[in-house]
Amino acid sequence: MTENSAHAHAVVVMGVSGCGKSSVGEAISEALGVEFVEGDGLHPASNVEKMSHGIPLTDEDRMPWLDVVGETMKARLERNEGIVVSCSALKRSYRDRLRAAVDGNLFFVYLHGSKDLLTRRMGERKGHFMPPSLLESQLATLEVPTGEPGVATVDIDDTIEGIAKTALRDLSLLGVG
Repeated sequence: MTENSAHAHAVVVMGVSGCGKSSVGEAISEALGVEFVEGDGLHPASNVEKMSHGIPLTDEDRMPWLDVVGETMKARLERNEGIVVSCSALKRSYRDRLRAAVDGNLFFVYLHGSKDLLTRRMGERKGHFMPPSLLESQLATLEVPTGEPGVATVDIDDTIEGIAKTALRDLSLLGVG
């Protein structure tokens, strides 16, 4: 998939905090030659403020953010340009909202890892607004996308390069690339 592809796709790299959405998303977008958008950068200031204080977001908090993520992807696709976005997309209803925003032209890379590995990774991050204390609420909210269309599930117990390589292989099997 290149910027001039006949049929551009949107890809959301999803999962709980600490799974590597941003790093893996950047690697995938680079390999595909498309723009990467950090979904956390699309949150309104009120959401960032809540999360930085260890307060989990509610569905009401997330809906306007998901709409901006969807609009961002739709704008690229309308120009026949691909895009990769990092977005937790924890619930099926959130993923369906994103699918609807781009008329179904959306693929997900679900980054899956053990709670121990996620906790360790979150503890190693520097300068991120999401504290490790919110991992438990994210895991409780997560609805694993098993059986959903257009989803590649990738285990994160690997290097960023290895995870991205597996994701790209699985996306290719889904028709992306």
